[in-house]
Amino acid sequence: MTSLPSPAIDLSADEARRIVLRAQGFLGAPDRRSGVRGVLRHLGAVQLDTISVLARSHELIPYARLGAVGRDTVEAAYWTETHAFEYWSHAACILPIEEWPHFAFRRRAYRTRPHWHHDLTSGAYDQVIKQLRAEGPLTATELGGAKNKGEWWDWSESKIAVERALMYGEVVCTERRSWKRVYDLAERAVPNALLHDDLDDAECLRRLVRLAGEALGVGTRADIADYHRLKGEQFDAVVAESGLVPVTVQGWDKPAWADPKALESTPRGRHRTTLLSPFDSLVWERARTERIFGFTHRLEAYVPKPKRIHGYFAMPLLAGGRLLGRVDPAREGSTLVARQVSLESPKAIAPMAQALREAATWVGCDAVRVERVDRPELTADLVRALT
Repeated sequence: MTSLPSPAIDLSADEARRIVLRAQGFLGAPDRRSGVRGVLRHLGAVQLDTISVLARSHELIPYARLGAVGRDTVEAAYWTETHAFEYWSHAACILPIEEWPHFAFRRRAYRTRPHWHHDLTSGAYDQVIKQLRAEGPLTATELGGAKNKGEWWDWSESKIAVERALMYGEVVCTERRSWKRVYDLAERAVPNALLHDDLDDAECLRRLVRLAGEALGVGTRADIADYHRLKGEQFDAVVAESGLVPVTVQGWDKPAWADPKALESTPRGRHRTTLLSPFDSLVWERARTERIFGFTHRLEAYVPKPKRIHGYFAMPLLAGGRLLGRVDPAREGSTLVARQVSLESPKAIAPMAQALREAATWVGCDAVRVERVDRPELTADLVRALT
């Protein structure tokens, strides 16, 4: 196997792209033995989001890498045997339980913050902890109601209290039940060996910068810092001791760092053909996606409908290591509906058809209907490829 250039020298844009694809699990044989849990550990964070079209984003992430893994299997892999917890990383994310100690810096920061100008009445916080100790795990509804038509996102006092306890690390979100957070005391939910805030901020940050670099393969300061939503100055303070190595990437106008293991061999193997969640870590950062793939993607779910270009939940199509188009999907009974398909070229027709068929089967649909293609002259060929 041919080696890539040694650390601290130039990578071509194509070499960088392939390193990224392998690091993110899209190039080479999928690690089916490790399954969903392996994907989570490999990525270090799987983003959660309320939107569910084909499936929720945290289900789409392992599907994109492993293929048609059962959706119940996905949930069980995340939430059983104290394998994972939910916390604030890139956004609200599922995180491997072994990373609990490395978020101590964030828990400490939350404890010293003002409470968003929302004070709790005396004893409200302690009452939530007491109830969880006696009855937990519990949802906010079971703790006394999540909403009360009051302030702060319309949250009730018990919801504010338990979310504050979550940020502080006294409480852990151990699963989502009907999309509601399920809370339990950290002393019960986190294994004893991990239940501590002993690591100082620098050690936490070094670990998270290293993890982000490994998950990305190669990235700029902004790329790596953004993975766990670190500040640029936090990255600067620890990168020299993180184990990542400086590289330059042709066509990138900023310095970059790479995982040294990613530079040891040339990425080879089969490319995945799949639809991606807009919240997939391969594409969640717009500037990075444009730099690596020459592909501009924006989630338009929060864009007023008349201003949308590609659709409510347009999912990029990955094939042959390139982003070749996107589709805005929906479901009507047992039919997957491609409400809007955008194709970069006629070469995207076959992989789009393959990805749509596979996604349809995964979510239990037995047909695919195409409503609109941005290049109408390609519609008949796409429909034909789907049959």
